Amino acid sequence: MYEKVNPRHPDKIADRIAGAIVDLAYAKEKDPRIAVEVLLGHGVCHIMAETSVHFDSSEISKIVKRLAPDLMTDYLETKQDAILSENQSGRIRCGDNGIFKGVPVTGEQERLTAIAKQFYFAFGEDGKYILDGDRLVICQSNADTENLRKMFPAAEINPLGDWTGGSDVDCGSTNRKLGSDMGDSITGGGLHGKDLSKADVSVNIYAFLEAQARKEPVEISCAIGDDTIDGKPYSDIVEIARKYIHDLGGFEKFAEWGLIR
Repeated sequence: MYEKVNPRHPDKIADRIAGAIVDLAYAKEKDPRIAVEVLLGHGVCHIMAETSVHFDSSEISKIVKRLAPDLMTDYLETKQDAILSENQSGRIRCGDNGIFKGVPVTGEQERLTAIAKQFYFAFGEDGKYILDGDRLVICQSNADTENLRKMFPAAEINPLGDWTGGSDVDCGSTNRKLGSDMGDSITGGGLHGKDLSKADVSVNIYAFLEAQARKEPVEISCAIGDDTIDGKPYSDIVEIARKYIHDLGGFEKFAEWGLIR
């Protein structure tokens, strides 16, 4: 049983905006410290960033206009806590407490992700999808139900009828679709809107990749300040996550589909 949402879902728009801001931070500094939260809907995109990098408000507005053209930007920026920043200086140590469980991706999750991409590339609009055994539920906005039914005759198509989707129907918030992004994997935090020093990013990515390689679940816990996790220097785990994000094309691209792509 699995649910997948596409990159135009309001929650994923929020993740993508947060990811784009983190990309911008890395364009300004090699190892920035940043955590971004986004709440959007009904004409406004609220953004709060705790960051070592200063952004001009016009830079943030440009990102919002690209990803959510109809929203006004409300941006608040503050520096990260000075004590925590000092504790991180000189070397990379784990930036947070956390519990993490990476789990191999199932055939059902791969199949539904492929279906979600098929609809997204066909319509480019907000959509969400469920696969539970033989039951397939397709909720695709801004698309005629009868035409959708021709694509998947056996599926339940827009059970409540046609709908418009988007942020005037449903608010969006960062890290609210982790089930879509991670499947059976488990995290105590969130994947999106944070730099690589944060365990919520790097250890989640590492645990997920290790689970695929080992073909079994991988469970990890860590405490803020740890310099070794799963028998590896934390800096090595950060570099594994850095390469993964780089190969995808950045944090915004990572936010589009999450870990299950």
